[in-house]
Amino acid sequence: MEVATINRAWRRTRRPQGQPTRGKTAANRLRRVDNFLLLYDAPLIRRNNGPYVGAFFVDLGYGAEPFTTLESAARLRRTNPQLRVLGVEIDPVRVAAGQPYSDPVTCFRLGGFNLPLVAAQNERARAVRAFNVLRQYDEGEVAAAYAELAHHVLPGGLLIEGTSDPRGRIWVANVLRRQATATWAAEVLVFSTNFRLPSDPAVFQPVLPKNYIHRMAIGEPIHTLMEMWKAAAQQTLPERSWGERRWFVAAAHALYASGARIDLRRRWLGRGYLVVGVPFFAMAERNVPTSR
Repeated sequence: MEVATINRAWRRTRRPQGQPTRGKTAANRLRRVDNFLLLYDAPLIRRNNGPYVGAFFVDLGYGAEPFTTLESAARLRRTNPQLRVLGVEIDPVRVAAGQPYSDPVTCFRLGGFNLPLVAAQNERARAVRAFNVLRQYDEGEVAAAYAELAHHVLPGGLLIEGTSDPRGRIWVANVLRRQATATWAAEVLVFSTNFRLPSDPAVFQPVLPKNYIHRMAIGEPIHTLMEMWKAAAQQTLPERSWGERRWFVAAAHALYASGARIDLRRRWLGRGYLVVGVPFFAMAERNVPTSR
């Protein structure tokens, strides 16, 4: 079906839910998000059987230029050459800007949180990446946006939603798993750094996702986590003489020792990912795999 036909048909029946973002983007801004996703659940990206045949990876709110969608398509297809990738924007001008880059497995469509998937063709999403999208909304609107997205994602699929700095040097994201009941289960909160900025936990506070950024108050779990991380960073500050990476890893181990649910595997910490289980402190036992 022609892209223009899909857009016209979808617009007649449903209006895009959401607001245009500022649209600013940069090449490779979300490279580390894709790399994280491949480490976190490569089988989800690789799967091409059953309901996952033709299921999309969706880049929601890609901005004024289609950089992030095209980069993700190239990056993720190293794992799954057949992967279909869909860039979704609420601004028709931005959708038009992406059209010249469309191909049989990459497309750009007009839409919002109610993803523009064709029900008659049984189109579904396997994963949705929504970065720097919900930042502009009120906190009370986050749940409704999540709920709408859940209707379009296959059971077992992922939503990775968060905020990055303009160059993607640091970001923080929620990772949620779509349940059979068309709801989301929060799995982890991820803090990412490429070590170009100090490994001080304070640098992450401005890029906390919308559901956490206004919760930095005494008694809130995110406030407790951040304060514990700051204390762990101070405790391990001498490690910084060996570099930001060494300090980041040492602080993560100290944070774990203080009671936070940190995944201490080298595959995460060595690459600059602090992966925190949700809830942050409900740890029944401590089996710490460090071999990978």
